[in-house]
Amino acid sequence: MSSPWEQIPLFALPETTLTTSPSSADDVLPDDDVLPDDDVLPDDDVLPDDDAVAVDADVFFEADHADSEPAAAAHPASPERSDVAEAEAGAPTPPTPETDSDAAASAAVDDDEVDDDAASSAAAGNHTAGNDTADNEEAGNDAADPPVWETLPAGEEADGHALIVTADGTYTPSGRELTGPVDSVEKLDKLIRWASLTPLGAPAQIWVVGQAACELLGWIIDPGSEDDVDDMEALRNRAAQELTAVLHATLTPMLNAGWELRGEPGHVVHLSRSIGNFTSMVDVVIEPYVWTYWNKDFGWHNRVGDMGILGSPTAGTYLPDDDLPAARELGRRLAWCAQHLGVLPGPTPARTGAALVDKIKRERTRSGKGIVVTTPGSVPPLDGPPRGDLEPAVGWTRVPDAQDLDNVHRLVSIDQRAAYLASAGMLEFGYGQPTHLTGDTAAAAAVGEKGAPFGLWRITLPPGQTLSLPDKLPLPHPHMLADQPVQTWVTTVSLDGLCSPVADGGIGADLDDLDITEAWVYPQQGRALDKWAKILREARKTAVDTDDDATKRFLGTCYKGYIGRMVNPDMWTAKQMQHHHQPLWRASIIAHCRWRGRRVAMRIAREHNRWPVRTVTDSWVYLLADGEDIADPSEALGKMSVEKDVVLTDTLLYAFTSAQDVHEVNLAIKAAFADNEDAGADDEGEGVL
Repeated sequence: MSSPWEQIPLFALPETTLTTSPSSADDVLPDDDVLPDDDVLPDDDVLPDDDAVAVDADVFFEADHADSEPAAAAHPASPERSDVAEAEAGAPTPPTPETDSDAAASAAVDDDEVDDDAASSAAAGNHTAGNDTADNEEAGNDAADPPVWETLPAGEEADGHALIVTADGTYTPSGRELTGPVDSVEKLDKLIRWASLTPLGAPAQIWVVGQAACELLGWIIDPGSEDDVDDMEALRNRAAQELTAVLHATLTPMLNAGWELRGEPGHVVHLSRSIGNFTSMVDVVIEPYVWTYWNKDFGWHNRVGDMGILGSPTAGTYLPDDDLPAARELGRRLAWCAQHLGVLPGPTPARTGAALVDKIKRERTRSGKGIVVTTPGSVPPLDGPPRGDLEPAVGWTRVPDAQDLDNVHRLVSIDQRAAYLASAGMLEFGYGQPTHLTGDTAAAAAVGEKGAPFGLWRITLPPGQTLSLPDKLPLPHPHMLADQPVQTWVTTVSLDGLCSPVADGGIGADLDDLDITEAWVYPQQGRALDKWAKILREARKTAVDTDDDATKRFLGTCYKGYIGRMVNPDMWTAKQMQHHHQPLWRASIIAHCRWRGRRVAMRIAREHNRWPVRTVTDSWVYLLADGEDIADPSEALGKMSVEKDVVLTDTLLYAFTSAQDVHEVNLAIKAAFADNEDAGADDEGEGVL
């Protein structure tokens, strides 16, 4: 018998079927009341026992495809590219059967600090057809020095739920070799039937790794080179269309054998097969063509971004170049995800976050303990047109004065670790059918023993210039104007923030000062995402403790993607996915991070007499002296950490001293951080959701 990650030469299936990992069968189902058309059957040809459940078709398909959307808004992507680290030549050292130890308790979230997430990494480039990883020149690692995470052991938690297919053979995620090459669709069908994979929060998965494996199956496309087009979107669209056509032409044997396609095939081929009232599902993920999927989570305009569990070419966390090392690393990540999240990775990071929410929802439904939200939380019909985001993030710059420039040698950007994740676990969210209140009834509802309940409140923001506010910070709420009152809707989080003292970032208002005229109040509220945040927080700590940047970044994209997608009902059109549409939860998380960040800025001003010159979302930029440290010493989520820190040359310092307007200040900041664009990625500043 060959060692793990070495192939056996013939396509001969072992006598026994794979052993499914010891996980609860309930974990594979999206819901308990109406179950999706997922891989509930342990085998395509053998019906389950009496306690097996019938399934409702197309839930996973609808949810997965809802994530797909055309690129629209601009994204704060870095203009620089960084290349993927070079993989080891040949097969890596066989993994041990041992799995990573359980994560220690995660760092507590400080109630006085806000967490925000890392801005999505800018995506880059050379990941088009025929090139399944980005260029790896100058990646900083060579064959003798692979990234730390590539040397971590591969666990067995995803065995029985996923398989990996390469041109050399097929493997379990833990590295056990199964067969030789899969050189026909008929053999792929045979492999899937034999494997009897079961789902784990998502349909069972077959991962096809490497261009050579695709060629054996006849899955070859040639949309052209990125060097020949001005727009990567056009190239991706062309590639996606070609891939769909090729798959339609080659999948006929599987369709004749009883499989059905759920939607148009692409980089993921969603297959289902029904026997009586039961339906089995499997997703075939074609790794070399994941770049063809146009999605916010994966990239913007002419860039390729974080591609879910596969990583980011820009950040250097994509799979190794060679197929066997790539398969080994993918298997490790699949097992890691199964172990620490209890689910397989979804087709996008947002779907992985949703799968974890649903896993917790099923557990709470069975136990009868904990908050279970089953309905969407659409924005109620508000009086008057909405002003864009209910709770916008901040974008603000000011021209530094002489005091700001006194004894200045460095430009430092700080942000808060995983702020959205921390806020999601700390906040009480409303659910159920909201009640519409007006007049005195609305104003009275804001006065309660525990403060105002979760809801939306129509208030009047006073003119900023009538308040005793620091002039070196933005106005406390993005909708506030300096010279006139503004009537607007705010969440309960902002209502509380406005009533906070000026020293804590608020305006020191009484509820009467805000003139509440209308409200939508929710009948129930609680920490609906506390366990979700705890699992992600502990998984993140494990990734940090083991220097596993690939999974750490993946987790960041999961919670950012999921929270970002709460706002759009089109992302959650399937019946059993509609409860993920929670725009007011998202607005509350953004508001919470914004208010807490403002409170930190006030504290820094008191303790260091330093004021920011710029803030974007959760990032705050300061001019500081040598040795001056405004970051928090704690590693807890939500604490301020240094994102970027550069020494100001005479030229850069002059750019700040001579700046006449905010545009020139922004140019000076951009110039100072030009060689430091990706420095803050590891600290996960939130970016724009």
